[in-house]
Amino acid sequence: MARKLKTYQTSLGFFDLAVAAPSMKAALEAWGADSNVFHQGAAMQSEDPDVIEATMAAPGVVLKRPVGSSGPFKEHAELPTDLAGDRSKKAGRKSAGRQPQRPSKRSHDEAADRKAALAFEKEQERRERERAKEEAARQKEGERRQHAVDKAQGAFDAARRKHENITADLQQEIEALEEKARAEEARWEKEKVRLEAALQRARG
Repeated sequence: MARKLKTYQTSLGFFDLAVAAPSMKAALEAWGADSNVFHQGAAMQSEDPDVIEATMAAPGVVLKRPVGSSGPFKEHAELPTDLAGDRSKKAGRKSAGRQPQRPSKRSHDEAADRKAALAFEKEQERRERERAKEEAARQKEGERRQHAVDKAQGAFDAARRKHENITADLQQEIEALEEKARAEEARWEKEKVRLEAALQRARG
């Protein structure tokens, strides 16, 4: 059975974020938060009827608005325009513009709750498919790169083995030539002694 959705709100970077989700954990996953901002006091369950209405119309979709503003939440929001403004003005706007939130008086019947919960699950499945698609693309790229590395490593190893074989053959030829040279030197020494002796006898 699909769980009833609640609206959660936080601020990350340049935006206030809101999402309709069945739990704080699901909201954190939707926001892509690296830590539990609820425990840090940077996120809360929203009771603002306008925010609830906006998120329930698109369950599981992260809605945004410029941080510190009181405008409507949208799926695609523009960056804040007063980032370089006076801090005192911001402080005054925050204290004057942010009133304590009143519990929503708008009720959702069970059919609407079920519809919103199913819509959230559908959005969550879409995000999971996107993540799976991205992971498959990363894995495919990793396999392609590994294939290229293996191919280059194979070519290098083959060339090294060829070089080692040629070097070994040349070394054998060098050793054979050195052996022939030593045999020739020994033969010549014997022949030289014999010829010198004959020369001495001839000079007699």
